[in-house]
Amino acid sequence: MRALSPHQFIDVIARAGSIRKAAEALAITSTALNRRVLALEEELGVPIFERLPRGVRLSTAGELLVTHLRHQASDFERLRSQLADLAGARRGHVSIACSQALLPFFMPEQIGRYRRDHPGVTFAVHLRDRAAAEAALVEHDADLALIFEPIRLSEVQILASVRQQIHAVMATDHPLAARETVRLRDCAAYPVGLPTAQYGVRALIDLALVRFSIRLRSVLESDNFDFLRRYPAQEPLITFQIPIGLPADPGTEGVISRPVDTRDIPEGRLYLCQLKGRTLPVAAAKFAAQVEGTLQQRYEP
Repeated sequence: MRALSPHQFIDVIARAGSIRKAAEALAITSTALNRRVLALEEELGVPIFERLPRGVRLSTAGELLVTHLRHQASDFERLRSQLADLAGARRGHVSIACSQALLPFFMPEQIGRYRRDHPGVTFAVHLRDRAAAEAALVEHDADLALIFEPIRLSEVQILASVRQQIHAVMATDHPLAARETVRLRDCAAYPVGLPTAQYGVRALIDLALVRFSIRLRSVLESDNFDFLRRYPAQEPLITFQIPIGLPADPGTEGVISRPVDTRDIPEGRLYLCQLKGRTLPVAAAKFAAQVEGTLQQRYEP
């Protein structure tokens, strides 16, 4: 218990919303954890948590404290990375929040490439939708975010952005598979599977449907893009994805993709970003530079 810093136990309680649940996560008793909280509140002279019938939540003072502690932890990680860099041993930790499309192919490739050169660097990769990814940067839960459409928060700094044309994914023997590009009205002749509303691909599709007064026959909806990419092998159904979320070899798994004409759905943008004004740890900054170079080379020739 003595080894626990205020950042550790306050942050865990804030996320759990309960001292009991936080104590379970920290493998200590709830009584001991509560005593630690009370001692810190007495030292600061203000309550850190509001006690509720079913748990706790941060007070205004507690929110200020957690923000300060997270900044301290982030600054310390940056310092460790810089010191390791001076010693010639590239170490550190990189935390990434990203859209689903990055998970099957792009992120494994990029992290594997980086760790082959710098095996001392560890990574955490978290699936987050657009809003949650931006929030993770603001809360210092992520060093970097890769988000598809759009950036909403002024606290986010864009490091790079590349165009991504929406693709229609279908079985290799689908009637539209022989075309180089497809029109949205052609897709309306077949059942479709759509991502849920919080994702950028869905937002672009919905805007196009309103603009051209087209109705798609949606028979399937999912928040899992890997499922949507694979499903068209089961029936003549069309789903949608961006190029970075598609395999390099077309026709694998019995499905193929065709770009949707940009007259119907304009290209969206994929953003690599960090928290504005933050100096990234060395490892995160180096990894960001690698990712930026790959994105520019592949999608902005």
